[in-house]
Amino acid sequence: MKANSGAFASSFRDPSGFVFTREGSVYRQVSRAYQDNYDHLMRSGLYEALVGSSLLIRHEEVGGDHASAQGAYKVLKPELVPFISYPYEWCFSQLKNAALTTLQIQKTALDFGMSLKDGSAYNIQFLKGRPVFIDTLSFERYHEGQTWVAYRQFCQHFLAPLALASYRDIRLNQLSRVHLDGIPLDLASSLLPVRSRFRFSLLSHLHLHAKSQKYFADKIPNRGGRRMSLKGFLGLVDSLQAAVERLKWRPRGTEWADYYEKNGYSQEALEHKKELVRSFLESMNPGMIWDLGANTGLFSRIAGDRGIATISFDVDPAAVERNYLECRERGECNILPLVLDLTNPSPSIGWHNRERDSLVGRGPADAVMALALIHHLAISNNLPFARIAEFLAGICERLIIEFVPKSDSQVQRLLSTREDIFADYNQQTFEDTFSEYFRIERCVEIRDTERALYLMEKR
Repeated sequence: MKANSGAFASSFRDPSGFVFTREGSVYRQVSRAYQDNYDHLMRSGLYEALVGSSLLIRHEEVGGDHASAQGAYKVLKPELVPFISYPYEWCFSQLKNAALTTLQIQKTALDFGMSLKDGSAYNIQFLKGRPVFIDTLSFERYHEGQTWVAYRQFCQHFLAPLALASYRDIRLNQLSRVHLDGIPLDLASSLLPVRSRFRFSLLSHLHLHAKSQKYFADKIPNRGGRRMSLKGFLGLVDSLQAAVERLKWRPRGTEWADYYEKNGYSQEALEHKKELVRSFLESMNPGMIWDLGANTGLFSRIAGDRGIATISFDVDPAAVERNYLECRERGECNILPLVLDLTNPSPSIGWHNRERDSLVGRGPADAVMALALIHHLAISNNLPFARIAEFLAGICERLIIEFVPKSDSQVQRLLSTREDIFADYNQQTFEDTFSEYFRIERCVEIRDTERALYLMEKR
């Protein structure tokens, strides 16, 4: 996410300011062009209202000697977000909560004579389990009669992917990975079923909105000729809020969302595995851990309960949805569930391939957990142990990894539909290969299984 110069590569489009790093700290420089808007944000009471409601990231003003370039009005040091995630990595409810947070901020801003000039999902991050707005410079003074300039962007970043997930397929959220400024409304309209047109909010905000964009595409825009009363502005925001709230997606029993109900573990084996994970975590006490293939977060919670910042990755959107909803229900603030296909992880994309960082670029983590994962990578995806070990060594310092032998029922399940061409898939080869990248500290056989749990440290 960061350019070599120290400026964030995702923070170059806004003339109001930019984000940069210095000596491991993150700063936001406010340009003089944004002076009036920034002063109004701080003096009107809007900043304190949003921060007090945990809707906006907190910051402190630091001296001008921290400025990274000329033309600085202020330099801010915002509260640090431990891990930056992207909308195409969020489950349905995360995206929905982010959308509703954005609209709540817009409504609050109007109470203080301001409005959001951006409706980007990238302005939201998850901190302590909840969505929070991170772009302090996205607020501008509201003038009577103005329209919401962020309306189209909000519909593209939030309403379109939520509608597609609700009416078509949750996997269509991955279109946001291709379309960085949100899913084009004409594309969303063409993909949505006819029945979506019978919901007035989707008809107006997506289908008719898409047609109007096409109609005006070759015409000179005339923002000055379009006026909207404050009542109309609030009505638009309320309508969008109602549209988002009505969209539902219910995670059903997919292949892995109900994994723990039919994984073949005895209760004794499961409890012993939990005990080992606790012991390994206690011995290394990481600041942040990535749980790869976390499913619904059973073992992520062991780390989260210890106060460890835990990124809980899984390829199954239903499993991630269940994980996130459980985090919300329990008030868990140390776990961030995210959707991730480990065989095709989030790449570096955007301008110069630097605007949105890859998964690897956001590491390394202090530690990684790879539980009940190695057989999926090696057998389902034909990945050699050497490639897996090399990848894991690139994203962590310590590793908790489970080896699942061919005799295990879950491996037999994978092999039942394909030829066994994996002569090197055995525990000795696993240890020999991983020993080239890691030093094996502990290896314990999980009771009532033939599986083994390893604690390793990168060489």
